[in-house]
Amino acid sequence: MKTLDYIALVLVVIGSINWGLVGFFNFDLVGALFGGAESAFSRVIFSLVGIAGLYAITYFGRLKNEE
Repeated sequence: MKTLDYIALVLVVIGSINWGLVGFFNFDLVGALFGGAESAFSRVIFSLVGIAGLYAITYFGRLKNEE
């Protein structure tokens, strides 16, 4: 895997853990660590996680090509 793939995968995992915490415990870990969901840095993190999720969609195409 390329470095960008690893970074995207880590961000997607962080995002999914954060959403799990929000869903099960109503606790936003990213917001708690970086000054609330409205802070500029939290918004950057959320944006990076979203971009990583969009990039991760390309994994499906690459898996199909490997078969």
